[in-house]
Amino acid sequence: MSDISNSTLKLAKSLPQHAVPTLDRVDIIALKGVGKKLAEKLHKLGINNLQDLLFHLPLRYIDRTRVMPIGALQPNMSAVIEGEIQACDVVFGRRRSLMCRLQDDTGSVALRFFHFSASQKNNLTKGARLRCYGECRRGSSGLEIYHPEYERLELASELTLEQTLTPVYPSTDGITQQRLRALSEQVLDLLDSHSLHELLPEDLRRHLHQAPLIEALKYLHRPPANASVEQLLDGDHPYQQRLAFEELLAHNLSLLRSRANTQSEGAPALPLQQPIIDNFLSLLEFRLTSAQDRVNAEIISDLCKPVPMLRLVQGDVGSGKTVVAALAALQAIGNGFQAAIMAPTEILANQHHINFRRWLEPLGIKVGHLTGRLKAAARREQLALIASGEAQMVVGTHALFQQGVVFADLALTIIDEQHRFGVHQRLSLRAKGDREALGSNSQEAKQLHPHQLIMTATPIPRTLAMSAYADLDCSVIDELPPGRTPVKTVVIGSDRRQQIIARVSAACDEGRQAYWVCTLIEESEALEAQAAEATWEQLQQALPQLNIGLIHGRLKSAEKEKIMQAFKAGELHLLVATTVIEVGVDVANASLMIIENPERLGLAQLHQLRGRVGRGSAASHCVLLYSAPLSHGSRERLNALRESSDGFVIAEKDLQLRGPGEVLGTRQTGDMQFKIADIQRDSHMLTSVKSTASMLLKRYPEQANALIDRWLGSKDLYANV
Repeated sequence: MSDISNSTLKLAKSLPQHAVPTLDRVDIIALKGVGKKLAEKLHKLGINNLQDLLFHLPLRYIDRTRVMPIGALQPNMSAVIEGEIQACDVVFGRRRSLMCRLQDDTGSVALRFFHFSASQKNNLTKGARLRCYGECRRGSSGLEIYHPEYERLELASELTLEQTLTPVYPSTDGITQQRLRALSEQVLDLLDSHSLHELLPEDLRRHLHQAPLIEALKYLHRPPANASVEQLLDGDHPYQQRLAFEELLAHNLSLLRSRANTQSEGAPALPLQQPIIDNFLSLLEFRLTSAQDRVNAEIISDLCKPVPMLRLVQGDVGSGKTVVAALAALQAIGNGFQAAIMAPTEILANQHHINFRRWLEPLGIKVGHLTGRLKAAARREQLALIASGEAQMVVGTHALFQQGVVFADLALTIIDEQHRFGVHQRLSLRAKGDREALGSNSQEAKQLHPHQLIMTATPIPRTLAMSAYADLDCSVIDELPPGRTPVKTVVIGSDRRQQIIARVSAACDEGRQAYWVCTLIEESEALEAQAAEATWEQLQQALPQLNIGLIHGRLKSAEKEKIMQAFKAGELHLLVATTVIEVGVDVANASLMIIENPERLGLAQLHQLRGRVGRGSAASHCVLLYSAPLSHGSRERLNALRESSDGFVIAEKDLQLRGPGEVLGTRQTGDMQFKIADIQRDSHMLTSVKSTASMLLKRYPEQANALIDRWLGSKDLYANV
C-alpha cells in the first residue's frame, strides 16, 4: 500500500469515524445553501456527493485578475474594466433596452441591458463609477457589452480584484456560475479536514510522474493569475493530464474487469469441424483473401476454448466480413449448437437471410429469420423453429432479444454493425444463450455464456480500439477482394445539379445503375435538404426514359424488399433513397452514387454510403452534391472523403472532427462519455494506461475497484458487452 494510503489510514484511526468522512460519502446536501431543489438540479450534472463536485471541473477560465483599459478592448474579448458613466438612457429600437456609456482615460464602451428593473435604472446614473466584467461585441453604437456583471466603485479600496483565474463550470438550468463557484469553494476548504483518497499507489504515481491528486484538483478549480489560459483550454496542463490519466485508467479497468468476469464462467468449447467448412468453401464462387483466412484462424482458435470468445472483427466496406461470420457460425452448427446474427436494419437482416440461405441450405442447414415486422403467423412459426433448435442459424434484427424468443442451444452470437446497437441490446442477446452446466469436478452448476463475435464496417482508429474495446480481442480484415475498383469521389456544388442529372442519364444509358441519396424523407422548413420524395418526383420529370424507384425507412418491410429486389434485378435504373441503404445493400452493377447535402452526415456514414458502389469491375464514382456555403468542418470532412478511400484513415479524421461518442455511435447509450479525458488528445497515454490497468488489477484490486466507482459509478455495466 502506498505512503499516502497509510497516512490516510492512520488519520482515520486516530479520529472518530464520523469526524473524517471521505468526501465520496458526504451527500451534496450537506453543503451550506444546498436544499432539496438545488440538490436535484446538481444531480442532473452527475453531482451527488462532495467528491463529484471536486471532479466537476471547469470548461474554461476567465481572467478577472487585472483591469484592462477600455481603449484596449477588442471584439469577442472578455475583460474587467473600470470607468465613469457618461450617460444612461432607455433606448427604443427593435428591442427596448437600457444603454449606458462607460468611459475611462483611454476610451468608452456601451453597456446594454435588455432586461432591467427600475431600481437598476435608478442606480446606473451619470457620474457613477463602475467595475464591469463581460464580453465585448460589435453593436450599433460601436463596441458593446451585453448584460455585464458590475459593481459600483464608491470607494476604490472596497473592491479587490480576483487573485486567481475565474472558473466557468458546465451547468444546467437554474444553477448560476456564481452558485457553482461558491459550492466548489466550500468543498476546496473541506479538503484540509476531510479525506479524499489518492487511488494511485504512491510508488506507481511517482514512477509515472503524476502529480498528487489533491494538488491537481486545487489548481484546476482555482488556477493562479499567472497560469497559462491557452494551455488549460487545450487540456494539456500537467494537472489536467493527471486527472485524464486516472479517468482513462478507470474506463480501462472497467473493461478488463468485465472481460475477466465473463471469461471466468465459461462457454461451450466448439472444436473445428473441418468437413463442413470444406464443403462450404467449395460452394463459394470466390476464394478467401489472405486477410479473411488469417481472421478466420483467429476465430477458430477462440471457439475451441471453453471460455467465451470476445472478438471484434473490423474491416473496410466490402472486405468480406459476412463470409467470416458464416464460417464462425458453421463451427457452432457443426458441433450441434445454434448461431445467431443480429443486424441493425431490416434491409440488412433480409440481405443476410438471403446470403446465409444461399450458402447454408445446400449443406442441409435450416436458416431462421426474425424481424419486428413479421406477421403473427410467420412469427409464431419462426419462434417454434428457434425454440426447437430446428433453425440452426438465426438471422434477425433487434427482435432477436425480445421477450418470448427462446433458443434451444445458442452458442454463438454475431453482432453486425456494432455501432448501430445500444449496449443493453447486445447484453440481452448474449443472455439468450446463457445456460447452466455441471462442472467436471463438482456437482455445482456452472454458468455458460455464448461466444460473441462483433463486426463493424466502420474501421475504428487504433486509439479507440485500445480504450473502448480493451475487453475485446481485435481482428482486422485489411485486404479487399480482387477485382474491386476504387471509387472516385468528387465534391460539387448544388448549382451544377443539371450536369449531374445528365451524368446519371448517360451512366444508365450505358447499362449501369445509380443511387441518389437524400438526407430527409419529407420537406422540412427547418432543414435546407432535398427531401427524397421531392427529389424522386423531380428526377422522374427530368429523366422520363428511366425507371426510378424510391425507398425510405417509412415504407413497409415488404415494399422495401420488393423495391430492393427490383433494383438488384436491374428493373430499376435509378434508386432514390434515404440513408436506409447505408449498410449492407450489395448491387454489383451500381457504379454511380449521388449524395445530396453530404455536409449533414458524418464521415463514417458517408464512407458507408460510398461503399454501396464499386462492387463490380466497372469504374465507379461518388458525387457529393453540397449546398453552399460550407462550414470549415464540413469542408474538411468532404475533402477527407475525396482524398482517401481507406476506411481507417477516414475513421481517424472522423475521430478528430467529431469525437469518440459520435464515431462509435455511443452517444445514445452512455458509453465513452469522458468528463476530462479526450481520446484523440490523450492517445499518447493509452499504452501506459493499459499496462497500469493490468498491474493494478493484479497487485491493488481494491484501488482498481475504487477507481471504477469514482469515475463510472453506476455506468460500469456498459463494459459488459
